[in-house]
Amino acid sequence: MNRRHLLEFGAASLAAHPAMLWAQPAAAAMPRIGVLSFGTAPSGTNPDPATGFRQGLRELGLVEGRNLMIDYRYADGRPDRLAALAAELVQLRVQVILAGGPATLQAARNATSTIAIVAMAGQDPVDEGWAQSLARPGGNVTGLTVTFPELGPKQLELLQHAVPGLARVAVLLAPAEFTKGQQILDAGARALGLQLQMLEVSGADDFEAAFKRATQGRAQGLYAIDTNTIVTHRFRLAELAVSARLPSVSGFALLAEAGFLMSYGTDINALGRRAATYVDKILKGARPGDLAIERPTEFELVINRKTAGALGIALPRSLLLRADRVIE
Repeated sequence: MNRRHLLEFGAASLAAHPAMLWAQPAAAAMPRIGVLSFGTAPSGTNPDPATGFRQGLRELGLVEGRNLMIDYRYADGRPDRLAALAAELVQLRVQVILAGGPATLQAARNATSTIAIVAMAGQDPVDEGWAQSLARPGGNVTGLTVTFPELGPKQLELLQHAVPGLARVAVLLAPAEFTKGQQILDAGARALGLQLQMLEVSGADDFEAAFKRATQGRAQGLYAIDTNTIVTHRFRLAELAVSARLPSVSGFALLAEAGFLMSYGTDINALGRRAATYVDKILKGARPGDLAIERPTEFELVINRKTAGALGIALPRSLLLRADRVIE
């Protein structure tokens, strides 16, 4: 076939199959984002913390598998895996990385200074070094804060309301993930007449020893600061709290759903939906450094009545009426 006939054949083929003109560019143009998670992949007993995020994307017309590719990477509660997982997402040339929690955010920041990062993490982005200001963070990171030290006294107050006579509370925290807020928590405890016992953990291997110390310290309740380590191992921690006869409180509803007595804090699904709006804007050309960081202002109280029954606690009616949701 000579060159002229070859060109005519090619033109005829494209005319007969016009979709061929767009098939390759469309595939290449499909946005690709990465989700970097400290925890484990969702399963039947482990709700997917990215549910709200995907819902938010769908509401904005971005549907996974149709016009959006999402690559998920799970560290299974092992911070030492995060650097390699973040590097994988960079190698895949994703356009945006969603990072939840301080360790996850730090791994993403270490892996790239050019790919946009939407964070669901931290207490004070400026103090923590990932933003120049909340209004104009600069650089390649924006998103939402999720840890609120000022909620600590309120969470303690709710626990005290649920357990009249409560005087000693064990505080479970991963110190590498909770770097600010100790003074607020201490002041709040003093105002409530509570004594705090600090139980520092770095991973699941520390949990049983921590609860043993709580028992030895005659703790009457447990307050778990809901950072990555605590959230990832929430089911085990809820079991240990019930076994130790410790009424427990934390922030995310995920912990109450896992068996904590109650939670008071932000709704992680609502945070995910808001994070989706950042991704949408960035995919449309916005620079992350120009997008203001949000501090959520709406909080929910979730009470697990089943756990109350297991602990033999008769919850005050006034507390149940305040709850946004009661798990039976």
